[in-house]
Amino acid sequence: MNNIAKNNVNIPRYPPEFKQIITVKNRNFVGREFVFTAINSFLDQYDRGYFTIIGEPGIGKSAIIAHYVSLNPEVVYYNVEIAVKSRQSREIDDPPQPPFLRGEYEDTPEDRGEYEDFLTTICDQLIEIAQNQGSKIITSDATTEGGGFLSLLLQQISDRLQPEERLIITIDGCDRIDINNQPRGSNLLYLPRYLPGKVYFILTRRPFLPDKSGLLIETPSQSLDLSAYPEQNRADVQEYIKNYHLLHPSEMGLKINEDETNFMYVSEILKAMNQDIYPQSLQIYYQNHLDKMNLTTTNQQTMAEKVLNILLQEQLISIETIAERLDEDEYEIKVILGKWREFLHLESIAAEVKYSLYHPSFRDWLQQKMAANI
Repeated sequence: MNNIAKNNVNIPRYPPEFKQIITVKNRNFVGREFVFTAINSFLDQYDRGYFTIIGEPGIGKSAIIAHYVSLNPEVVYYNVEIAVKSRQSREIDDPPQPPFLRGEYEDTPEDRGEYEDFLTTICDQLIEIAQNQGSKIITSDATTEGGGFLSLLLQQISDRLQPEERLIITIDGCDRIDINNQPRGSNLLYLPRYLPGKVYFILTRRPFLPDKSGLLIETPSQSLDLSAYPEQNRADVQEYIKNYHLLHPSEMGLKINEDETNFMYVSEILKAMNQDIYPQSLQIYYQNHLDKMNLTTTNQQTMAEKVLNILLQEQLISIETIAERLDEDEYEIKVILGKWREFLHLESIAAEVKYSLYHPSFRDWLQQKMAANI
């Protein structure tokens, strides 16, 4: 079965900033065949559904989606991180009006959060597809009023799909969505609870607690956790390094651990071979991690600092052991680690779950940061 487009007229037009990130992330792409095989198997097995790629920061989720889209240009694409940055840039150029100018009860961009940009951008792409199918759709501001218009578009497109066609929508970076900006009980970005036939969503996100998925759906779904494929990840990273050295033979002096699985770390270290061990770009990346960790534990700052200090000292440690060392309740420790889930690696040893920071270089950077008292 093919995806929706038979020719260029049915290919949705992405915003310029999305085209740019697709190009950047797809550059020097290698491997990940096991992911694409899993996606295709899901598409073949189910007539609709949600497929979620889960992975630690820097493991290559965005590159996987960018490559998939580059191979299938008819696929609808949305990047949460880029959309957020674009909105923040617009707000700097055109800041929101104060309450007495906009009206006391008017909904604000801050209140709408990420979902407004998502619904507008995705619906624009879907409207184009629907119109190319021959549907007569009146464009309106309804694109940002909850998920009703999105569901309507999906149904209209689904009704006109040929037997061998599919509609696939990719959303990269779901972990960057603040569900608190939406009404309680709504899905992330107002994603539909039900999907019409031959309509699929492919999502990427960092690890999360089961009760924090932000999705209540009644349609086929499947997740692929990249951490469950260490051998494939290592092989793909080694292939990436090999290809880099072929393009830059004069820079073959740096040896990277053969067990390395983090593309972000490898790519930044390779690009900065003659610089400090932590390039500026990698430091900014890690600082963003730390900022988010601090933000999520604002009300538990003292306890969080103690927990972090233990994580910096230990490779793998259980909640029970942390609680014993701090003489604190296990529940309090569990809450903090839950808020940091996306930055943690979990490993089950002798039926006990143990925690560590997701990457050694992040831990080392944090140790230097703490030692410098910055």
